[in-house]
Amino acid sequence: MYQPLDCDLHDFLEIACLYRYLVKVELVDGGGFEARALTTHTSAEKEEFFVLEVEDGPCSVRMDRLLAITPLEAGARFGRVELAGKVCAVPLEL
Repeated sequence: MYQPLDCDLHDFLEIACLYRYLVKVELVDGGGFEARALTTHTSAEKEEFFVLEVEDGPCSVRMDRLLAITPLEAGARFGRVELAGKVCAVPLEL
């Protein structure tokens, strides 16, 4: 079952998208990659996704699969942010 990301952490994802930061993405399964932040979206099932540009085009990562993101841009407005295990206290209405 999907667990929404802590509401306060959405700001970091939105900032990364606003400035189109190149970010290092760490996944909870131990994987990771570098990509350009594009946007976020919520599916009809109320699952939230972080959309990134990779070599092959856009890819979406469900937010509860993110361990951490780190902007790789000089002068970024934040550093490494851990996301895993931090869920929103307000449940989504289904």
